[in-house]
Amino acid sequence: MTAVVPDQEALVQLGASVRARLAASPAVYRIPSEKVELFAIGNFLTAHECAQLCAMIDTVARPSSLHELDYASGFRTSYSGDLDPHDPFVAGISQRIDAVLGVKAEIGEPVQGQRYLPGQQFKPHNDWFYTSEGYWPQEEARGGQRSWTAMAYLNAVEAGGSTAFTALGIQILPKPGVLLLWNNALTDGRPNEATLHAGTPVERGVKYVITKWYRTRKWS
Repeated sequence: MTAVVPDQEALVQLGASVRARLAASPAVYRIPSEKVELFAIGNFLTAHECAQLCAMIDTVARPSSLHELDYASGFRTSYSGDLDPHDPFVAGISQRIDAVLGVKAEIGEPVQGQRYLPGQQFKPHNDWFYTSEGYWPQEEARGGQRSWTAMAYLNAVEAGGSTAFTALGIQILPKPGVLLLWNNALTDGRPNEATLHAGTPVERGVKYVITKWYRTRKWS
C-alpha cells in the first residue's frame, strides 16, 4: 500500500501552477538540475531596497533556532527575525514575491530576515517538514506542508556564505538583489530530499538574506 503523504494533492497542484507561471516569465532563469526545480531572478531587489531590508533585519535579529534544536546546538548559528508584515515597505516586497509565483498571499509565511556574521552558518537541512516528528501536528494546523521557498540575497559577502545544495553539487554565491526560488516537493507531491541545502559559514564580512516560505493552505 502506498503511504499517505499529507497535502500531497495540494503540493502537486501548487507545483504545476507555479511551474507554468515561472516558465512563462522571461525574467526567470532555471538553474540546470534534474533533481530540483530551482530558479533565479536577477535584480529582483534594488540596491536601496536591499540596504533598507538589511537595516530592518538588524532591528529584529535574534539567535536562530529550530523546532528540535536551540542556538547552542551549532546547527543554525545565524540571527533571524520576522519582518513586520504590516509595514508598507515589507508588505510591498512580500506581494511582489507572491506575484512572481502567482500564489495567494494567504498561504505565505511572514518574510523572515537572516544575518550571518563570520563563522555563522546553517548546516544542511530541508525546508519541508518531517511529518513523523512531534512538531508536525502544530505545523499542520498552522498551514500544512511547505511548498515553495523564496530567498533573496541583500549584500555581497567578502568570503564564504554561499548557498550549497549539497545533493546537487551546486553552490550559489550571494549576489545582491537576486531572488532564488525552489519547489520543496517532487512533481508527484512527495517531499523532495534533493532540496537539502546549507548556508555555508561566512568567512569574512556579513551576509543578509530574506526568506519567505509558502504552505499548502492558509497560514495562521
